[in-house]
Amino acid sequence: MLRYKVVETSQVDDHRLEQILNDWTAQGWQLEGVHFAMREASRRPGMAFVTFTREESEPVTE
Repeated sequence: MLRYKVVETSQVDDHRLEQILNDWTAQGWQLEGVHFAMREASRRPGMAFVTFTREESEPVTE
């Protein structure tokens, strides 16, 4: 079963994105993509959504 993980951050800089990538890949997640939400008045993104996937043999109940 393919599982997805979405991590949202409003601190969009190289250090924070690096931390998110290193933390979640160390837990067995594989990077799927990074999506940025832009601000109208700025050239820098206001938020980032980092998505990960991983295969799990049994469904996880939440």
